[in-house]
Amino acid sequence: MTKQPDADELPIHDFPTATSVAEFTRNIADVRANIARAAARVGRPPADIQLLPVSKTVPEERVRLAIAAGCTQLGENKVQEAKRKSETLADLGVEWSMIGHLQTNKARDVAAFASEFQALDSLRAAAALDRRLQAAGRSLDVYVQVNTSAEPQKYGLPPEELEAFLRELPQYTSLRVRGLMTLAIFTSDTPRVRTCFTLLRTLRDRMRELDPGLVGDGGLSMGMSGDYEVAIEEGATCVRVGQAVFGARQVPDSHYWPEAFPQETAGAPPGPRP
Repeated sequence: MTKQPDADELPIHDFPTATSVAEFTRNIADVRANIARAAARVGRPPADIQLLPVSKTVPEERVRLAIAAGCTQLGENKVQEAKRKSETLADLGVEWSMIGHLQTNKARDVAAFASEFQALDSLRAAAALDRRLQAAGRSLDVYVQVNTSAEPQKYGLPPEELEAFLRELPQYTSLRVRGLMTLAIFTSDTPRVRTCFTLLRTLRDRMRELDPGLVGDGGLSMGMSGDYEVAIEEGATCVRVGQAVFGARQVPDSHYWPEAFPQETAGAPPGPRP
């Protein structure tokens, strides 16, 4: 169920929990249809946009149903949870994308099982990953996370530091830069959300003008269940969609995004968000 928004407000969704392959198939089809409509509004081919289902907090038995419905790559925020799932579901051949902040002491685990890391925002993390990847004899696709909302509690590079950071990354030869990632501000105010996505696209284009190699393929990972259509209109090439595929989470968002929800972490009521 979706409540129709006022002008310039994102819709409020009531995401039902998928508990069968048929329900997952329907949810995925609905998301893909929304992706296609958003792409059509701005003259983009839907095939240019990757859907990354995010399975954080979802138990393994339901993740298996999603995989049976066609999910071949899944996103996770917490390394420990992702590691457990990658081991438990190893028989299914799923690729795992880490999309949450990385503590350097978890770099070995990420280097062992992840096919992609979308939240690179420090040279310490780059060095730790590179060292572990070199030892394992493998490489890793990475997106550089940018703090486009200028919220001090959020992870991600300040936009003004992006160029210098990107110019340092070639020394870490096991890391393949694929593009940029961001979390928009958590609000129902569509223009404010759109500004975050527009800024990431602008930064990508600016880096390409300076040196096409800085951002690799130039991908833009942006947009989640509440705002992915806006992200697509602003150029997203990957949307990270959890609740619209799996259903509403029982665990509060502050458990997975404490930097974005400091008020929840402190026990205060959450503010409005998509």
